[in-house]
Amino acid sequence: MGIVLGDNRYGKSETHVVRVVRDGPRHQIRDLVVSSWLRGPFEDAHLVGDQSAVLPTDTQKNTVFAYAKQVGVSSPEAFAVALARHFVADVGPVTGARVTVDEHRWERATVDGGPHDHTFVQSSREVRIVAVTAADATHVLSGVRDLVLLKSTGSEFHGFLVDDYTTLAPTTDRVMATALTARWRWTALPDDPDTAYDEVRAELVSRFGALHSLALQQTLWEMGRGVLEARDDVAEVRLSAPNRHHFLADLAPFGLENPGEVFYAADRPYGLIEVEVRRDDVRPAPEAWEAVPGFV
Repeated sequence: MGIVLGDNRYGKSETHVVRVVRDGPRHQIRDLVVSSWLRGPFEDAHLVGDQSAVLPTDTQKNTVFAYAKQVGVSSPEAFAVALARHFVADVGPVTGARVTVDEHRWERATVDGGPHDHTFVQSSREVRIVAVTAADATHVLSGVRDLVLLKSTGSEFHGFLVDDYTTLAPTTDRVMATALTARWRWTALPDDPDTAYDEVRAELVSRFGALHSLALQQTLWEMGRGVLEARDDVAEVRLSAPNRHHFLADLAPFGLENPGEVFYAADRPYGLIEVEVRRDDVRPAPEAWEAVPGFV
């Protein structure tokens, strides 16, 4: 029996860079966590400790900071594409690169009744996410993580399969809540990725709210379908939604009725619904999803 080296890659994870644009009195801020991974002929580094083909991960970190100044951060997508293409084009041994970016949102603070030029607040756990793969071709995934959504009615769940262990009661009116993760693959990077991202996010939220849902599965399908109908430059959408259950609190011991007004939120266990919605006339790109954690 022989022993051989399998698939491998290496990189620098979670370089936190904050880019402030201060070319006028009103500043702009981009807060990014950047990770990069490189592929290439790195077998000797593993087998005999020869590092001659290995660009240090510290250099990858330095490149992130240098590019934040030299290239700028017009959008997290454009920044990730610039980094990934640099590693492939300018670092000799590298044959493929993957760059991911998490952008943390800052909103302009209100001071003295108006938006302040250089004060910001962060009030949400929601994160904008990007993953770029560059090799022979470049693929761009955009998305959002921890987009927390809740509707207090307009959701049902009944007619499901029942067996000897089923205790869940059917319902025609329930709270439906989730912390959505969604990614979508562009057929080509939009000219204005920020506006495109805002439009996709708005479509996801709109479909979640507008649909009278018979199941979270149906809601996710409609959300993905809505994005593809709204943007012809999106090839596919993947969505992952934990069902944040809200159960009616039993107030009967206190002589109180509870007509769908008081709930307790159960953080675990939870249902997890995941779905891919795609165009049937666009070629799949599995390499774009390589190393994406979980379903999305």
